[in-house]
Amino acid sequence: MLEDWEPKTKLGKAVKAGEITDIDEILKAGKVILEPEIVDMLLPELKSVTIEIRPTQRVTDSGRRISYRAVVLVGDGNGHIGVGVGKSSEVRSAIEYATKNAKKNIIYVPRGCGSWECQCNMEHSIPFEVSGKESSSIVELKPAPRGIGLAANDTIKEVLSLVGIKDVWSRARGSTSNRYNIVLATIKALKKLNRRNDNNE
Repeated sequence: MLEDWEPKTKLGKAVKAGEITDIDEILKAGKVILEPEIVDMLLPELKSVTIEIRPTQRVTDSGRRISYRAVVLVGDGNGHIGVGVGKSSEVRSAIEYATKNAKKNIIYVPRGCGSWECQCNMEHSIPFEVSGKESSSIVELKPAPRGIGLAANDTIKEVLSLVGIKDVWSRARGSTSNRYNIVLATIKALKKLNRRNDNNE
């Protein structure tokens, strides 16, 4: 419960005290979020999606031990997205750890209408074309006119839906079977929308 949360960081204390009420103020300042409760307070509408749960084995002196790795996405459908990984001997705990890490990794994604076919100035797509690469997975995102929907594979769709992007053309190249790498490549592409904005300021 957030009422019982006792912040340990200066940022957390400022949020709990009501001195900071906008998550974007934190993200634009480049501050590191170390407590997931900060995101819980500032983004109460946050949703989470478990992308992957994979068993892993570790050999110890007492024999083989099975643990689980979970990959979780969080987003509010209004320009915020985060991805996290968690490991535990239990599936539920792995998902909980991954969710907490995803909240600490949350980013802001500017939306817009960069399609020459549309030019409606609404925040339904992305402002311009971007691409991201993780290992051998490459994801390309292009602005699309209203009504096109998310022309993407299921993994990319999950990321874009949680951000609040409704229309986009996309292409995945290289290794497309590794869902985690596709997620990371997509988020790396979305991060470039922020960098371009920063450079233009």
